Amino acid sequence: MKIALIGNGAIAKLVSQFCAERPSRYTLVGALGLSEDSDSVGAHTVVYTLKDLLAYSPDLVVECAGHSAVSAYAVPLLEQGVDQIIVSTGSLADASLLKAITHASEKSTAKVKLPAGALPGVDALSSAKLAGLARVTLRSAKPPHAWKGTPAESSHDLGAIKAPVVIFSGTAREAATAFPKNANVAATAALAGIGFEKTTVELVADPGLARNTHHLEAEGTFGSMTLDIAGNPSPDNPKTSHMAALSIMRLLDNETAGIVI
Repeated sequence: MKIALIGNGAIAKLVSQFCAERPSRYTLVGALGLSEDSDSVGAHTVVYTLKDLLAYSPDLVVECAGHSAVSAYAVPLLEQGVDQIIVSTGSLADASLLKAITHASEKSTAKVKLPAGALPGVDALSSAKLAGLARVTLRSAKPPHAWKGTPAESSHDLGAIKAPVVIFSGTAREAATAFPKNANVAATAALAGIGFEKTTVELVADPGLARNTHHLEAEGTFGSMTLDIAGNPSPDNPKTSHMAALSIMRLLDNETAGIVI
């Protein structure tokens, strides 16, 4: 299977390593990078236009470059009939972008595939949705320093926090819009469940944590469920969840596996 990447950072490096370790199943043909990306994170070539990337005729493109990359390339890839994995699911909190991608997918033979990322129980949540969901709540907590560079830095003295503090409470769309660097989990919960407006999200700064945690609750016709995860950071990039990277690899593994779960 021929894989191409959009992005040349930490996630792209992990995907490259995954493919390189399975040469009989995957060939990573190239990556679409920025002008400053002179060195590739793998053995593949970096190109700078979508046209040049598509010249490699990839079977699947993995986006791992951020919200702007989804805005720029998701619809064109569908129009070219190329399957894609969108890692930056938080970008889909933009209602107009999600509508454009949905419309393009309905006219395309290609599919858009979304990894579970750092969120536990996506399969159970999306299954429960088929019978009807009444409530979905997500509480994501991180150490205070992990919220640097977000709106929480202006609304709270992160260095002075001594006990867990809720730094945001609202809908999944509001969370994904206000905290774009932390939006993927909220967006995935919304997309798998009852949508951006009905999914409730709390973001917490907790000085007692060493790892990022996510607590998901759902109720509906199926019954109720509570799921928790305390995730380690990626070994190559502490700002990236290890589980988020592993979920991409799982999707890739399923693309070529004889038995899929």
